[in-house]
Amino acid sequence: MLNYLTKAERGVTMIAVIDYGAGNLQSVRKALEFIGCSVQVTADPAVLRAADGVVLPGVGAFGDAMAHLKAAGLVNAVYDLAESEKPFLGICLGLQLLFESSEEAPGVPGLGIFRGKICRIPAQPGLKIPHMGWNSLTIRDSSGLFQGLPPQPYVYFVHSYYLKAAYPKEVSATTQYGVEIDAAVHRGSLYAMQFHPEKSGRVGLQILRNFAALTGKEG
Repeated sequence: MLNYLTKAERGVTMIAVIDYGAGNLQSVRKALEFIGCSVQVTADPAVLRAADGVVLPGVGAFGDAMAHLKAAGLVNAVYDLAESEKPFLGICLGLQLLFESSEEAPGVPGLGIFRGKICRIPAQPGLKIPHMGWNSLTIRDSSGLFQGLPPQPYVYFVHSYYLKAAYPKEVSATTQYGVEIDAAVHRGSLYAMQFHPEKSGRVGLQILRNFAALTGKEG
């Protein structure tokens, strides 16, 4: 009788996408599968711990998302993952949740894994809010997730609130939309970005490939 190895046993990267009842889960899953990863969308802390890498996606409101994370019993799991050396990626609202607070939900604390706050994009003549569309990045750190990208690559944003990080050294990319936006951050094995790599064409797929490569497996 033949013994067939699972994808994980063959060395293919298994990425867990955190399912907390909110977020663009399926588009993230499809993009990761497209680049060759095995993907599990899950709210099970045991599955998250067993994964090679973890993604915290999100669209919607900051306060609602924090409430969903708490209701799903996932807050402590996210803290544990953040303290491990497992590659972790926050996307869009998933970036915002990693910070201390948001003007969208006064009085609702974020996870506080990174220092900084989420602010509303200030209204200006001719500036549409929410910010929806393609903007170029100014990359400060071309290692990590931004390896192999063209200068000032274009990526896709959908948001009304933006990050002002407390520590500039943790900001790996910025963009301009009325104000300077801290578009991506990195510390240790933790990565987060305000834009959507899964909607950013070839650039976004390269970013996801770089994330998968951090696991040391095939991707």
